[in-house]
Parts: sequence; C-alpha cells; structure tokens
Amino acid sequence: QVHLEESGGGLVQPGGSLKLSCLASTSAFKSYNFGWHRQAPGKEREFVAAISYDGVNTYYADSVKGRFTISRANARKTVYIQMNELDPEDTAVYYCSADSKSAYVIRGTSGFWGQGTQVNRSP
Repeated sequence: QVHLEESGGGLVQPGGSLKLSCLASTSAFKSYNFGWHRQAPGKEREFVAAISYDGVNTYYADSVKGRFTISRANARKTVYIQMNELDPEDTAVYYCSADSKSAYVIRGTSGFWGQGTQVNRSP
C-alpha cells in the first residue's frame, strides 16, 4: 500500500512558476514509478509527466514539454514537478500517482493516487 500526499498548489501569476511535491509513505519508494496527471473543470484527467523508478527515464505530455520538469528525491520519498511559464490551460487539480509499472502510470491506470492539489493560473 502506498499513501500519496500532494502539496504546493496555489495561485500563480502569468508567466510564473510553481513546484508541486508528492510525499509517498512506503518503504519501497525506490521500486515505484511516479507520475503527475491533471484534471481541469469539465475535462478528462490527462497525463502530465512521469518518472521511472530509477529516475533515469522521464516522460512528458507535449503540452508541458520544455516547461515542466519531474524529479524524485529517494531519501525524502518525494516526487516533484517544477512548472514554469504557466498559462491558463495549466489550471487544474494535479494528482500524483504511483505504480510498479511505468506504463500504468503513463496511461493513468496507476494503482495508487493522491487526493490532488489545485493549481490556478490567474487571468
């Protein structure tokens, strides 16, 4: 069982940056692949980024490539996503997820999910 807790959401000004954190409560942190998805009002949840269990491979949605960076700190059992140059389309609830298979994370079928954190880009 993996409990995930996101933090770091909030209101950001045009062109601003925000860094989200996902704290995972598991003794097997190094075994898991992690990802971020988001869901905007009235839209389906969509993939944002993922990172492999060893941190070697990262994956990004085209819409965030070059602006967002996913990373992990094994000693802190935390996964991050640095979000730069935020635009209105980035406004959403951001969810952290974990799974032993990276494909599941990317597809949005991870076994474990957090409750989400709200990110709002001011108009």
